[in-house]
Amino acid sequence: MGEADTAAITAAVSALLYVTLGRRQLVWGGHPAITPMVWAHAEAMGVDYGAWVKLYQSEFFEDEFPKETALFDNVVVTPEVPEDMAASLAIMREQMLDDTSFGAAVFVGGMQGIMDEFELFKAKAPDAAILPIMTAGGAAAILGQQIGADPEFAQERDYVALLHHQLDIHPSEQRYPTPVEQPEAVADRLRRPPEP
Repeated sequence: MGEADTAAITAAVSALLYVTLGRRQLVWGGHPAITPMVWAHAEAMGVDYGAWVKLYQSEFFEDEFPKETALFDNVVVTPEVPEDMAASLAIMREQMLDDTSFGAAVFVGGMQGIMDEFELFKAKAPDAAILPIMTAGGAAAILGQQIGADPEFAQERDYVALLHHQLDIHPSEQRYPTPVEQPEAVADRLRRPPEP
């Protein structure tokens, strides 16, 4: 499924968290290596992890949930199909994609599950943006080739700049502790220079 660059994956995930947390709702299927990163970034930025992040986990992996999973009331645990990881993940993905109206999906690294999730996502959110971080390798790189993604995804390694541009989140947009504190109009969220 294509060789993944673990350092680039970590950098891309960190960039995604930096660009989105406190600005946009983040919905994702948990991963034991990434869940602690999400929590740590939210803590460092002073935003409410449970309010900005919605985490989906399958009961199939219950023994592997990182401790951060239990810290916040933001986890949806979906039922497992005993001894069938693929079917358990399919249930989780279906519920995750049915519960939310998405504007974009970011794909980083991964294996066959990336392709499965992409197909399901496109069926359920056909107008949403597909953002495959190709320079991090893995299945996301193959996906980017298959869909003819913007060449920026195959070249840009400044993931913060890439995601600001592709997600259309202005760098001067302020972060808010919770979504209810965020003004509805994007123009009202931008930092303004001090009056002279």
